[in-house]
Amino acid sequence: MRSRSPPSTWCITHPTGSSALKIWLAAAGLFLCSLAAISVTAQEPTASEYFSSRLPPWFPVPKIPVDNPISDAKVELGRRLFYDERLSGNGTYSCGSCHQQALAFTDGLAHAIGSTGESHARSTMSLANVAYNASFGWNDRRWSLEAQIEVPMQNQQPIEMGFKGRETEVLARFATSSRDVERFRAAFPGEESPVSLPNMVKAIASFERVLVSTDSPFDRYLFADDGRGMSPAARRGVTLFFSDRLRCSECHGSINFSGPTLFAGTMPSDPDAFFHDTGVATHPAQFRAPTLRNIAVTAPYMHDGSITTLSGVVEHYARGGRTREGRSDRVAGFAISPSQIEDLVAFLQSLTDETFLTNPAFSNPHIK
Repeated sequence: MRSRSPPSTWCITHPTGSSALKIWLAAAGLFLCSLAAISVTAQEPTASEYFSSRLPPWFPVPKIPVDNPISDAKVELGRRLFYDERLSGNGTYSCGSCHQQALAFTDGLAHAIGSTGESHARSTMSLANVAYNASFGWNDRRWSLEAQIEVPMQNQQPIEMGFKGRETEVLARFATSSRDVERFRAAFPGEESPVSLPNMVKAIASFERVLVSTDSPFDRYLFADDGRGMSPAARRGVTLFFSDRLRCSECHGSINFSGPTLFAGTMPSDPDAFFHDTGVATHPAQFRAPTLRNIAVTAPYMHDGSITTLSGVVEHYARGGRTREGRSDRVAGFAISPSQIEDLVAFLQSLTDETFLTNPAFSNPHIK
């Protein structure tokens, strides 16, 4: 198995051949270390073994729940369930209906649409590197993938998957199929009745944990000294992003360019403190800082899809958002020129991972 540096070492140093890269390493490292108190507990061997061939050496191993160990059979079952329309109450919608791979597992809509056609108040969040989130949803305070997955299944205001009240019917669609039962037995060996709602949740969570994006032009520039995908504008944008003037990385930091992250061997400092009022809504409301990985393909932006372009997002923060009570003091505004906005957007575009967006292992297995 490939060896990995422990999280504490990852926070402090990483090899680089370019002085420009050290800016990001210092900023990202300090941010990560400030988020997590490093545990002396060793990484779970099963998680390390499973991810050793799936992650580059510089990327940490996701934290896997003790009661939901990961396996190939469970991930494959989860992938099939993720794209299976039978999982919705009316048999018309799947998780993949809102989370589309080519859009970094978003849907391109300002407001998500549920299985019954109801419009939601919020936009669909990306699932890129969701395994590293310390919390889930825009502001739902869900602290595990398993807990989050139950929300779209059971929600009724508005309806998402429309599972609630039709659990027996939905489970019967799978329990009466010998091929499906065989897959559940492979994923949950030894269980007398493996086709169950808890096992569905565990399998989908396992699939979502392998949706890891690590191969953007910026990643290659940072860790492989491959600058072919980084334009001069994008490199200038890196400096702007991590500057004391713009302070973007205070909310969008760590390995995922997001709010707080977790991985094997770490504990969060206080995830609840990383929800911010970004001055978008007309009334006070706090939201989690989402990942910026693959941000160029996830428009429109913000929790309500109210901003259509990346330059528009930068301009929003430059203005300091809506000036009103409750707005985070981190949204204080800053001076930035039109050319610097272009540079910052070029950097954000360099976070697009084409391998992630086209990886057949993440695609719909029901489409041949």
